[in-house]
Amino acid sequence: MEAALDPSATSATPAWRRRVLGLALAAAVVGAGLAWAVGALVQDRAMATLRSRAAASAALHAAVLRSELDKQRALPLVLADDADLETALAERSPARLQALSRKLEALGVQARAAAVYVIGADGVTVAASNWRQPTSFVGSDYGFRPYFTQALRHGYAEQFALGTVSRKPGLYLARRVDGAAGPLGVVVVKLEFDGVETAWRAIGEPAFVTDRRGLVLITSQPDWRFRARQPLPDAARAALRAQGQFGAATFAPLPLRSRGDGRVVRTDVARPDSQIETRLAEVAPGWTLHLLTATTAADQAAAAARWITALVWTLLSVLLAWLWIRRRRVRLAAQREREARLELERRVEARTFELTQANRALSHEVDERQRTETRLRALQADLVQANKLASLGQIAAGVAHEINQPVAAIRANADNGLVLIGRGQADAARQNLTAITAMTERIGRITDELRAFSRKADGRVEPTLVSEVIDGSVLLTASRSRRHDARLVRDDAAPGLSVLGERIRLEQVLVNLLQNAFEAVEKRPHGVVTLAVRDKGETVEITVGDNGPGLAPEVERGLFTPFLTTKPQGLGLGLVIARDIAVGFGGQLTAASTPGEGATFTLTLRKAAP
Repeated sequence: MEAALDPSATSATPAWRRRVLGLALAAAVVGAGLAWAVGALVQDRAMATLRSRAAASAALHAAVLRSELDKQRALPLVLADDADLETALAERSPARLQALSRKLEALGVQARAAAVYVIGADGVTVAASNWRQPTSFVGSDYGFRPYFTQALRHGYAEQFALGTVSRKPGLYLARRVDGAAGPLGVVVVKLEFDGVETAWRAIGEPAFVTDRRGLVLITSQPDWRFRARQPLPDAARAALRAQGQFGAATFAPLPLRSRGDGRVVRTDVARPDSQIETRLAEVAPGWTLHLLTATTAADQAAAAARWITALVWTLLSVLLAWLWIRRRRVRLAAQREREARLELERRVEARTFELTQANRALSHEVDERQRTETRLRALQADLVQANKLASLGQIAAGVAHEINQPVAAIRANADNGLVLIGRGQADAARQNLTAITAMTERIGRITDELRAFSRKADGRVEPTLVSEVIDGSVLLTASRSRRHDARLVRDDAAPGLSVLGERIRLEQVLVNLLQNAFEAVEKRPHGVVTLAVRDKGETVEITVGDNGPGLAPEVERGLFTPFLTTKPQGLGLGLVIARDIAVGFGGQLTAASTPGEGATFTLTLRKAAP
């Protein structure tokens, strides 16, 4: 893709590929070296930790062994100076020797020794802790045992060997017993290490003890006993077999192969693994403790470190390669973008000119539309006012009648007043004048209401008393009520209510609804128009109902459609304007009708806060 986008890339493609291949090869070489170095470092640290832990574990093994040895070494020394033992050896009385055997039996149980016995100077055992058992040492000749001959000669001797009777390995601790006339015999304590080996085996790491010749004496691996740490010459193995103290042992080398890096490999397991061999010399005279610790954890840590390093290096190399390729693509894209930007600027300049011309035309159109909307709003206001004046014209005749009656009464009372004044009847004349005053006030209320109704509304929305709106509307339509011989029933159940609106426009709505109601009952013999007010909490409902013929279904469906009317002289705008006024105040105007029973119009308005 880049070669197609970059004109110079076609000829440079082979060189670019060789460069990428060389960088990839160099990155692989560096990554392999880095992974190996990190693995070696992690392995060295892990091995140091393992060696430190192995040294601590070896010290623990040695402590267990030394504790067992130190506890038993004191027993031959104490017995060699025991007076009862010397007397029994000197006298060789059966009773004293039996008593000595009982004493040795008790000491063996207390000291947890495998066997405690006394050998006379002639090499025959005279007393033993196992004297009750079938395998009793009493009467056995141990004069051939090196520990006996060396103890008689040097005073003390130790020997690790198999028991001639029990065939169990153990350490024989021998101490000479001296009398007045010379050596009387040797006291021997046999120490077996079953408990120590069991404790080592529980730790889980192979451990063993070798003597100066490299023979394994004590071990947590039973099949390693009496094997050699290093291969022994044939002559040495023949000499060991001639001694007879190790039974039928072959003295074969241990299944351990040295790796040359301080570690050994076990060859007697299904999956040979490397081990660290930790040695502690002189855990006992001539004894060396060996502890094998698996290095699997260190090898796994090194392998994991190498793999992680290789993975991180690979990801980093891929990231760097991606960034390099991306940078090259970005550079090519920037070049193309500059060319495209120049072309775009040219097009934008041309388009800007076109848009400027269009904007000017649009601004002219917007101005013209605004002027049209202004004229439309003015026409709507004029239409509302015209509808109001049309309603005013319809009620003018009735209002004139309302005024003519008080005027006639005023004239009659005035004439009577003149006559009464001429007769000197001042009190009667004063009553006529009071009646004239009441009639003029009534005419004033009618004319004030007509003047307020005819004014053009200013569009303000403010708290308006519902009672004032209803009183004005009823006053303006009172003549229609009498003319149609209809009875107006008012239900002002909630006096003092205020709604959000404007009195003049609300009166226009009610006047329209009352006129329609009076016309609906015009041909009814007992026409009734109801006007009710209900407080609905956040709203106020004003209902105007009649018992006229009701509305036909098709008329009810299009009731608020402009220019739809059932009156011969109507324009079909009254209810439309009334609903628009209600909606403008945040309310609504609805109608319900039952044919033959009348119609009900409900004006819902927002209640003003008290």
